Amino acid sequence: MRKIIYMVILMLGISFTGAGQQVPIYSQYLFNKFLINPAVAGSDGYTSFNLTAREQWIGYSGAPRTVSFSVQGRLLKKPSFVKSSPGKRRNVYRPGSDGKIGIGGYVFSDRNGLIQRTGFQATYAYHIWLRQNTQLSFGLALTGYHFKIDETRINFEDPNEPWLTNDLRRGIFVPDANFGIHILNPRYTGGFAIEQLFQSLGKFGSDAYDDFKMQRHYNLFGTYLFETGRYTELQPSFIFRMSEQLMPQADIGLTYIFKQEFWGGLAYRTGGAIIANMGFQYQRMFFGYSFDYTMQEIQRATYGTHEITIALKYGDSRRRYRWLDRY
Repeated sequence: MRKIIYMVILMLGISFTGAGQQVPIYSQYLFNKFLINPAVAGSDGYTSFNLTAREQWIGYSGAPRTVSFSVQGRLLKKPSFVKSSPGKRRNVYRPGSDGKIGIGGYVFSDRNGLIQRTGFQATYAYHIWLRQNTQLSFGLALTGYHFKIDETRINFEDPNEPWLTNDLRRGIFVPDANFGIHILNPRYTGGFAIEQLFQSLGKFGSDAYDDFKMQRHYNLFGTYLFETGRYTELQPSFIFRMSEQLMPQADIGLTYIFKQEFWGGLAYRTGGAIIANMGFQYQRMFFGYSFDYTMQEIQRATYGTHEITIALKYGDSRRRYRWLDRY
């Protein structure tokens, strides 16, 4: 039984990229930054519903699989129906006197080998203005994770094996919190977040394993937008991840945007992976897809990693920024 518990602890600490990550990694983080930073809740004025499904290393038995569903928005003031000036392609932000609170939440289910994890997050964000068109946001989230071992994937010679009735079989619950800072400007965005802030201990039903805890994870990201034509833009971006177990890892990418309705890009993930992403908007619906090609040995035994995102966003051109005074 001791060997099995050690194996479980090891798997709980294995990353989706094999480097010690205890939380899901998303390749389309630009599509829904709320999943990696609670301060994003309500920052853009939309009420957003987002579904993301990620299948890692398709064709490889026991590979990670993650599904998440999130909702986030802003507590808005009454509609003011102020139109943008004629000829302006992009909304120009101005600080309003109301609508400073954002709320949100998400749930996710993650399978990684024998481990099944279900988690949730409930978020409160507060938005303030640094200057005429730059918004600074702070977010705090309460989180919880339920860990469980899929006993159907293990065969025992002894039907009385005590592991079959321990806490890992029944599942354990680990509460914690996340904190984030986010900055929004018509040209650039940036953010810093700490996940698993309190490094809650996982209780496995034995004093020998009480020192296993959820390590803090740190995310730093940024984007900048260049107008390259009347309808075209280029957006370089990066995200830097690190934890007390995970060696620093970064995604560095470039996305091409046409009419703010179609986009496609490439990114490089340190450690050896190329990420291709694309997407489009149709009315209130947004669709995104990414493919990860790892340059590690495991790629020979898989069909790569696939991630699909579907979003529904409410807030039309007149109401989208009704919490702002626009011109």
